[in-house]
Amino acid sequence: MLLTSTQLLRHFRQLRRRGARGCSYPKQFVENTTIRRPFKADAPVKDGPRSNREIRIPKVQLITADGQNMGIVPTDQALRMAEEAGLDLVEISPNAEPPVCKILDLGKLKYANQKKAAEARKKQKIVEVKEIKMRPNIDTHDYEVKMKAIGRFFEEGDKVKVTLKFRGREMAHQELGMKLLQQVKEDTIEIAKVEAEPKLEGRQMMMVLAPK
Repeated sequence: MLLTSTQLLRHFRQLRRRGARGCSYPKQFVENTTIRRPFKADAPVKDGPRSNREIRIPKVQLITADGQNMGIVPTDQALRMAEEAGLDLVEISPNAEPPVCKILDLGKLKYANQKKAAEARKKQKIVEVKEIKMRPNIDTHDYEVKMKAIGRFFEEGDKVKVTLKFRGREMAHQELGMKLLQQVKEDTIEIAKVEAEPKLEGRQMMMVLAPK
């Protein structure tokens, strides 16, 4: 049974007279009272600089698409100029006072930043030497498969060691191995450079290529 407003008021008056310490609330009041904490959602993580309507400050230092410094202008005016040019207003220096914004193509900026990040990751990558084994008398299909693998290794920034192994009487025809390695060199000339020229070690002939 819920307490009426009159009963609650009478109860609180009794508490004030006796002091709140040591007193307890009626069972009905405790059971029917729920304290709810307001739900606070996590703020979304912004990927990249603020742009367009995300820029909510009153004024910005504006640089036009052709690099002209317009000084401090109202943000609404900067947004209109960007829209009229069919471009975006992008915050490029948020810590300035007021922040510096530039009119540019946001899509192209994101693509350029992604490309730079990919190049940085490529430079940080530990270069490995991948080995591709061939036979001096390799057929056309197998050769094409091996060349595709070499291309993938170069795309990943790795070096490639091409190894030919001679068996039995094949040692008498080392010119076939040299001819094959020369063909590999010519087929990769646009994407690779020779780091170690072909040489014979025992029954193996090898050459090392590195991506350009």
